[in-house]
Amino acid sequence: MTEIPPKPVLLTGASGALGRALTAALSAQGWTLRLTDLAPFPDRLPANASFTRADLVDGVALLRLAEGCGTILHFGATSIDRPFGEVLGPNIQGVYHIYEAARREGARVVFASSNHAIGFHERAETLDADCDHRPDSFYGLSKAYGELMARLYWDKHGVETVSLRIGFCFPEPIDARMLATWLSYADLVRLVARCTLADRVGYAVIWANSANSRSWWRDDDRSVIGWAPQDTADVFAGQLAGKLSGNPVIERYQGGAYCAVDYSRTGPSPAQLFRHKG
Repeated sequence: MTEIPPKPVLLTGASGALGRALTAALSAQGWTLRLTDLAPFPDRLPANASFTRADLVDGVALLRLAEGCGTILHFGATSIDRPFGEVLGPNIQGVYHIYEAARREGARVVFASSNHAIGFHERAETLDADCDHRPDSFYGLSKAYGELMARLYWDKHGVETVSLRIGFCFPEPIDARMLATWLSYADLVRLVARCTLADRVGYAVIWANSANSRSWWRDDDRSVIGWAPQDTADVFAGQLAGKLSGNPVIERYQGGAYCAVDYSRTGPSPAQLFRHKG
C-alpha cells in the first residue's frame, strides 16, 4: 500500500511543469494537497487537492496556506535566469516567507534548489554535495541563498529541509550536457515522496538527477531518505553525445548556458579561488 502523509502537503509553484507533474502523481497516490501559484492552475483539479492563487511575497497568505501542513514542497520561484529585480521578490523574500511558515507549523521543507547554485564549477570536476556554492546567475544565487536559509532555520529553529539540486527535469534530455544532469519526472516524484515520508531528514542536500553514468555529482544525503534513481539518460547517449553548443563558456562549466549570459571575462573563471593570507 502506498504511504500517505498524515497531514496535508503544501505545494508552491503548482502551476509550473514540475508542480503539475507532482500534483498529478501525488494526488493519484491519495495525498491531500494544497496547491498555490501566482498563475492559475491549468489542469483539472484532483478531488483531494485545493488551489489558491497567491504571491510568494505575500507572507500572510503563505502562513494561512501552511496551517496544519506537515510538509511544504517549495517549487515556486522565478525559475529561469532573470535580472536581479525580478528574482528578488519570489526567490529571496519568498523563501523567507516559506521558512517562517514552516517554523510556525513545525513543518518540513523540500526545497527545489538547482544545479545553477554550483554552475561555475568546471565539468572536469566531480562534486560532492558539500562543495562550494558557485552560482552562475542571479537565479542560481537565489538557490544558494535558499540553501543557506535552510541551514539557518535548521540550526536555529530545528526546521528540517531536504534541498534538491535539480539538474534538467523534462520528459527527455535534449543535448549532451543533459546526459549528465537529466532527472526524469518519475525519479522526481519518487524523490519528493521519500523526502516527505522519511522519518527524519535534518538538513540534507541531494543531487536531483537520474542514474546517469556521465554525471558530475556523487556523494550526497540520499541514504537519509532511502532514495535511489531508477531511470537514466544513458539511453539517449547515441542521439545526443555530439549535440554541443559550440560556445566555450557553455561547454566549460556545469551550469551551461546560464554561465554565458553577460559573461565579460576574457578568459575562464579560475577553477580555484584565490585566498590571500593577511
